Formats: sequence, structure tokens, C-alpha cells
Amino acid sequence: MTEPSPETTQPLSPDAVPTPEAGVPAEDTAPADPMTQLEQEVARWKDLAYRSQAELDNYRKRSAREAQDTRAYANADLLRALFPILDNFDMGLEAARAESEKSMIFMGMSMVNRQLQDFLRESGVQEIETQGKAFDPNLHEAVSQEASAEVPEGTIIRVTRRGYKLKDRLLRAASVVVSSGPAAA
Repeated sequence: MTEPSPETTQPLSPDAVPTPEAGVPAEDTAPADPMTQLEQEVARWKDLAYRSQAELDNYRKRSAREAQDTRAYANADLLRALFPILDNFDMGLEAARAESEKSMIFMGMSMVNRQLQDFLRESGVQEIETQGKAFDPNLHEAVSQEASAEVPEGTIIRVTRRGYKLKDRLLRAASVVVSSGPAAA
């Protein structure tokens, strides 16, 4: 059995501990030139400044985009609450039309309906096109299917509740009846 040498049994001094960057003991590295150290420090601070500036620019752009979206879609909840009222108004308008298209009630309701449609259009609301279109689950909600010899399978036969979009966002899907193709004989 060999005796351990005095070098391996003594604790290492802090100068002799290897640095993680170099992987060699610190006492073996030559002292760096002060000018090189200062240049490296300047480069590090410049890099930090550029990164901080880029983060600030990204934050400003993101904040501006979020503020613009907030302004553009701020009325979405109000408009959603208005849609059931419009549905009921349309039912009343159809009932008035069934009585007589020349009646004052129908004419007055028609004017109000026109104003409501103008208001929606000015607010950026668009009705989702449905009649004769192919069923799109992103825009339409199928409430049932019906066999139809005239309408191809997967095509909308009729609308049970109108759907709306605000600019490019869906506010309410249109409820539709979809063709299942010709009836099986």
C-alpha cells in the first residue's frame, strides 16, 4: 500500500480551483490585458443595451397592437347581447308582413330594421352568408339535417338563426339546417 503524497492530502487553495470557463486551474492562466478586459466589458454592455432596446421596441409594438384590438373589438359583448333582440324583432317584422305589407306597423318596423342594419354595418358587423353555401363548422352550427334531392349533401338548406362576424372575428355562429343528400329509397 502506498502512502498518499502530501500534495493530494492538503486542501486546495482558492487560486488552484479550476474555473468553469477554462477548465484549468486559475493560477495557470495569464493575467489578461486591462485594455482587452475593458473592451470585453464594453462589448458586453453594448450587447445588453441592444437587447434591452429590442425588448422595449417589441413591448411597445405589442402594446399598440393590443390597444388597437381592444378598440376594434370593444363593442363585441354589447353586439352579442343585441343579437337575440334582433332575432325577436325580425320575427315581429315577419308577423307584421304576414298581416299586410301596406300597414303602418310593418312600414315603421321596416324603417327601424333598416336603421339597425345600417348601425351594424357601420360598427363593422357582417352577417355570415349561408344560403346555398357549403357547411363550414367554423361559421355555422348545424341544428339538423334534411334529405334533399335538389341540394347536394353538406350544403345549407335554410337558416334558423343568423350568424355575425365583427371584422374578422366570429361573434355568433349561424344556426343552419344542412342537406344530407337525396333520401335513400
